[in-house]
Amino acid sequence: MTDHLVVLLTYFVLSVFIGIEVISKVPTILHTPLMSGSNAIHGIILVGALLIAAHAQTPLQVILGFVAVVLATINVVGGFVVTDRMLEMFKGRRSGPAQEKRD
Repeated sequence: MTDHLVVLLTYFVLSVFIGIEVISKVPTILHTPLMSGSNAIHGIILVGALLIAAHAQTPLQVILGFVAVVLATINVVGGFVVTDRMLEMFKGRRSGPAQEKRD
């Protein structure tokens, strides 16, 4: 392995540890705003994955680029679905015909 690859692998491992440490300290009340902010970041990651896949030249690069685009897309869509479900919990109940009859 080259020195550059070792440095990049070290950055990756350290960022995983830092990410786990930061996310585990987030209080429950802040999960919805944090999810909304992370969806924007995941959108940027998807654009980066598309750019990398577009410049792929070898079959390995094409496969890795495709996998990166698929995983980033799943992450963005899943994040929006989860955020939407969490925001539904904060909406008040709307008065419907069944509730008006009781009053």
